[in-house]
Amino acid sequence: MTDASATPPRTPETAVAPGPAVLPEPAVVPRLIATDLDGTLLHDDKTVSERTIAALAAAERAGIEVFFVTGRPARWMDVVSDHVHGHGLAICANGAAVVDLHRGGRIVEVSPLDQVLAREVVDALRSAAPGTSFAVERTSGIHYEPQYPPLLLDPAAVVAPVEKLLADDFVAPLGPDGPAAGAEPPAFPDQPVIKLLAHHPDLEPDTFLALARSAAGDLASFTRSSPTALLEISGPGVSKAGTLAHCCAERGISQEEVVAFGDMPNDIEMLSWAGTSYAMANAHPEVLAATTGRTASNNEDGVALVIEQILRRCAERGAARP
Repeated sequence: MTDASATPPRTPETAVAPGPAVLPEPAVVPRLIATDLDGTLLHDDKTVSERTIAALAAAERAGIEVFFVTGRPARWMDVVSDHVHGHGLAICANGAAVVDLHRGGRIVEVSPLDQVLAREVVDALRSAAPGTSFAVERTSGIHYEPQYPPLLLDPAAVVAPVEKLLADDFVAPLGPDGPAAGAEPPAFPDQPVIKLLAHHPDLEPDTFLALARSAAGDLASFTRSSPTALLEISGPGVSKAGTLAHCCAERGISQEEVVAFGDMPNDIEMLSWAGTSYAMANAHPEVLAATTGRTASNNEDGVALVIEQILRRCAERGAARP
């Protein structure tokens, strides 16, 4: 999954021949499909193919719930909001938020990153990797330092040193670096931090991730989904896997009944937790090592391919739910 807060269009990190999909037999009839978005469900142009739309709808009709599980923030879920059925929920920000897509992406659950811990992470990374710049993703939007690459500009963003962005009493200034004159300044203490982003201009992405985990892994959860050296930092223990497991427990769904799809390091915990998991052909090498199955690339509708196969198997057994 590519974090949509601030990343460019992705490119595959490893060349894997498309070939036929490796479709492991699920131990039980699946009850839930969990899929990442960028680099997994979505094509590189950020669209959902007609084939994928049809496969998702068919799964829901067969009684298999679909959860989108992504690093994207709630405000970036419009691309799939028309394709979630039934429950209407999606897991965003690498597990830090559960949002209701039937209600305009309203956040219904949040697992925030404590600001004190966030400031300690900043100090640790500044020391371990000089030149790191930061952005702060709150429930209301993203705000970033002047040095942070604003790849996707947000007109409502506040640009300021991260120490100010994480201050308990910080109020956005008016003018060019804050809300327009006359606008109500955001009440940041009432808008939890759901993710801290750290960018380094020179380090290799995996090197930066390993360095950050070594320097501050006891303070927060570190992962990445961008082809650049951009880290996504959540509260301790927060992950796609943890929030997905919570949502499944609420529905009485066991991990053996879950089929998951992903392509990047931020998907690994979810893929390892699910009873059956698939790496996209364009996946990171560590994702390929963590999964039980392989499928075609995101541009070749690899998720739809597997869903179609699952539904055929269920129909053959007479196991598909009405």
